[in-house]
Amino acid sequence: MPASVLLGNIAVNEMAQEEEWSDDTKLFMPYDVEQILLADNANCVAVQTFLKMCNLPYKVDYRKNAEFMSPSGRVPFIQCGKYLVPELDHIVTFVNNKGKSLTSHLSDKQRSDMRADLSLINNVLVNAELYLTWVEPVTLKEVTIPRYSSVYPWPLGTILSYTKRAKVISKLKALQWYDKSIEEVYREVDKVCSNLANRLENNQFFFGKPTELDALVFGHLHTIYTTKLPYSGLWDTVRSYRNLISHTDRINSLYFSKKG
Repeated sequence: MPASVLLGNIAVNEMAQEEEWSDDTKLFMPYDVEQILLADNANCVAVQTFLKMCNLPYKVDYRKNAEFMSPSGRVPFIQCGKYLVPELDHIVTFVNNKGKSLTSHLSDKQRSDMRADLSLINNVLVNAELYLTWVEPVTLKEVTIPRYSSVYPWPLGTILSYTKRAKVISKLKALQWYDKSIEEVYREVDKVCSNLANRLENNQFFFGKPTELDALVFGHLHTIYTTKLPYSGLWDTVRSYRNLISHTDRINSLYFSKKG
């Protein structure tokens, strides 16, 4: 990879405006069939959806070490020209800085509401997915360790898996998620889904037109639906909200079907 300007934990500055969006923009992510896990997959799908909503071209570049290549240590990240930009929120800012926005039609109140919902998803759904992936023992043994270690030789894969688990557990402990029961995790997810379902009501999109909130919700719900786990409790919680499922089906049809 050529030398690039890293735009992650630093603010996206005005220099990024000097370049047009590159048709050769790459989206780096782990292998989606054999390696990627629940939370990372949700974020990767959300970024792809956002870029499609913006009608911005990109090519997916699968790398087994994508998280170690990322400026923030999280996936996905894009390489656009000389810039490396990780994670949805930074990518949204980067795209906005180039004059492309999905939220220009929103009022200040709506922008505030959207930021609150984005924060709720990142603070609850992501933590729930991390809990189910790295704490719940059956899923850890049957899904997480085999997938995460699959692209590395033994014993490196096992070492990296438990190193990653230690980092996730440290984060969940700091956020007071580690000691939750699985039932408490499902209840937290249910609260978020209830809030989102009330926001969406019978509308096609949360704020009239597609925004990054629609992309993020789709990323998580579509991933929850398509990821096989030993227990169905997470999907059972989500699927009771029919308008959210319809929203997921709609976005999948619009942006990911062959017709769309």
